[in-house]
Amino acid sequence: MSAFISWYILIILLGWLTFPLAFRLFPALADRGYVLARALGLFLWGYIFWLFASLGMAQNNLGGLLLGLVVLGGLSIWAFVNRKSEIPFGHDIVNWVGENRRLILTTELLFLAAFGFMTLVRAANPDIVGTEKPMELMMIQGVMNSPIFPSRDLWLSGYAISYYHFGYVMTAMLATFTGVPATMAFNLMIALVFGLGAVGAYGILYNLLSHHQSQTTSDESKVTDRSAVRSSLLAPLFLLLVSNAEGFLEVLHRRGIFWQFNADGTTISTFWKWLDILELRDAPLQPLAWIPDRYLWWWRASRVIMDYDLQNVWKGDVINEFPAFSFILSDLHPHVLAIPFMLLAISFALNLFLGGWRGRIDLYLGQLHVSKTGFFLMALMLGGLAFLNTWDILPGAALIVFSYALVRVREAGWGRERIEDVVLLGVPLVLAAYVLYLPFFAGFSSQAGGIIPSLMFPTRGAQLWVMWGTLFIPIFAYLIHSIFSKTPAAWGKGIGAALGVVLLLVALRGGIGFLAHKLRPEIVQPLLQSQGRDGSTFLVDSMIRRLKYIGGLFTLLALLIPSLSFLFAGRKTSTEDRPLPRSSAFILLLIVLGVLLILGPDFLYLQDNFGYRINTIFKFYYQAWILLSIASAYGTAVLLRRLRGAARGIFSVIFAIILVVGLTYPVLGFLTRTNRFNPPFGFSLDDFVRVQRDTPDEAAAMLWLRSAPDGVIMEATGDPYSVYGRMSIYSGHPTVLGWGNHEGQWRDATFQGMLNERRQDVETFYSTPNWDIAQAIIDRYNVRYVVVGNLERASYGVREEKFNTFLKPVFQQGNVTIYEVP
Repeated sequence: MSAFISWYILIILLGWLTFPLAFRLFPALADRGYVLARALGLFLWGYIFWLFASLGMAQNNLGGLLLGLVVLGGLSIWAFVNRKSEIPFGHDIVNWVGENRRLILTTELLFLAAFGFMTLVRAANPDIVGTEKPMELMMIQGVMNSPIFPSRDLWLSGYAISYYHFGYVMTAMLATFTGVPATMAFNLMIALVFGLGAVGAYGILYNLLSHHQSQTTSDESKVTDRSAVRSSLLAPLFLLLVSNAEGFLEVLHRRGIFWQFNADGTTISTFWKWLDILELRDAPLQPLAWIPDRYLWWWRASRVIMDYDLQNVWKGDVINEFPAFSFILSDLHPHVLAIPFMLLAISFALNLFLGGWRGRIDLYLGQLHVSKTGFFLMALMLGGLAFLNTWDILPGAALIVFSYALVRVREAGWGRERIEDVVLLGVPLVLAAYVLYLPFFAGFSSQAGGIIPSLMFPTRGAQLWVMWGTLFIPIFAYLIHSIFSKTPAAWGKGIGAALGVVLLLVALRGGIGFLAHKLRPEIVQPLLQSQGRDGSTFLVDSMIRRLKYIGGLFTLLALLIPSLSFLFAGRKTSTEDRPLPRSSAFILLLIVLGVLLILGPDFLYLQDNFGYRINTIFKFYYQAWILLSIASAYGTAVLLRRLRGAARGIFSVIFAIILVVGLTYPVLGFLTRTNRFNPPFGFSLDDFVRVQRDTPDEAAAMLWLRSAPDGVIMEATGDPYSVYGRMSIYSGHPTVLGWGNHEGQWRDATFQGMLNERRQDVETFYSTPNWDIAQAIIDRYNVRYVVVGNLERASYGVREEKFNTFLKPVFQQGNVTIYEVP
């Protein structure tokens, strides 16, 4: 409880410390940056601290953290002292606080409720085991136990982390500042991300609705009225809780609905066989029930897309994760840690789109119509997204750059100059972002190996709707209402642009495939042989399959065409047309980008160690969920406000159905994962309590290592998603090799030989009876501590006599011994 309170108070104070700065930086937003001040403060504090520590200007300790806070506080004091210069954009900061007490109170209650709820969830299930949780804890420990930056990789001694890990830097900062151990900070950070995500989404929708009301009503006092404060709660609902339809389908399946039970004991279901989702296509367990109870039933919601090759062989799971699943699973992965800051980037784009950061920057090739402050902040944000979760930089940059382009459209209309605007802003922004985060990029390598055409794997329409239906339906309703409301639309341009995007993707896919066939036949020929086809037959059959599954493409085009048509209408209106508010245009931009993120992996995916489109769909779909959840919430709020009579009643019923379908999964999922909030060992936020309970001898060894002088550990290495690397994780000392599989994913192909060598050296070290060989390995990796426990004995034929002869035992309890190299 004390750890939760300390984090809560720290984040609240950090938000208020940052608010004067936010108030000055976001003049176009109705909330003046108040709602996003917490995330902004953590982001700026993290950047200042990381940069100082990376440049040798500060140590990675409490003093360095305080220095970062002093700099941030100084910036806010400067903004507060100079607040009267803000009159052109609104009231003085003090007056604003007095006039917006309702917004402030709602924001504070929402953050407390969201942060508190997820803290309770994690306290009921605090174990950091399974999936990639051990790796994530290793990252936090690595940052916390690095005297200076770059942070050291605890699973590859002698090397720094080669992974986007800004979120782990922030986690370690909060842990160090509050004196909370990493094993507790892990769970608190999950809860904090949930809380910051809730208020971040809330703030975006509040600013959109406030602007919408100011543009569609004559009474300016309604800009910040109660309806915007209330309706904005839809955003965290759609982002964090509303889920895909798989959880609801689990209930139907468990109850035996759409199954035919024959007298001979056989079961048949045309529906479930057609839907073709693993486990759901199998007959339900007996006796039938309403509550899913299959082991890990909640996992399937993140894998509803099924890919088969042309031989109808299933290619493996395709990850379609979404936020509610993330928080039920509670992996502290970069895509989760980045949620509040992707929302911050959306707020940056919104401020720009609504008229903030106006100014002029003269470049050699043209002129930027943004202020220097705005340009710097956007570059800082984009670089931060790359440092947090590199995949996020694509939608983040696209949103900011195209927001700027649409601002220029409203000022000067459509034309070739808009392409120049995109290039003139985009290229300098990316370059500036690279420079601002140069210490990170200088040591960053990746497994990414180019773009691969997706020839065999179009997403089926049925499975696309299972994944996206709860967000698509409100968006479709909003677009249909916009059509009937005579919103100006350039249908010819919209249809042409949407079809042009599809044709471009088809051309890119075909062009890359053709080049691969000509230049890399050693890759293409095995693929053709595995499918039993020559090149021409393969292409024909691939096209037939794509036509067979055309429903998914039609769905996405039905969203893309009207959205682009409304955007292309630009400034053109007629006397009977209702002008498109900027808030609505921004939502249309979110819809377009979200749809493109879903559409892209049907044609192209990034080559990586997985070998198929699993990771591209995972990362693109996750970003699309963030964008489309905001659009769905906005559309729902606008329709509930505008519709009257029967139309309002019909939509209210539809909305209620969406809530039932979309909330079934999180309600049952959280109850399952927390054992109905009745944890067998009581509530706790510290995973180390589990370690001490399950493996007391190893826990004692870990505690001993924590207090021992720094040094490299030799311990067993092995497969990922396991307990290998456990001593380095819980002690903070680097080991020769942890999960080699993941180290290979984080680095380019040139590291594979070195990783294989380390893996073999660890095995040789434990199994050889020859001390000279073992000593050479110790010298090679500068090993100081040698661990011999049950895991080492089970993994290798450990020859312990050599250790007793040549090394000094410094810890021994039960079956665990630690030797120190003299």
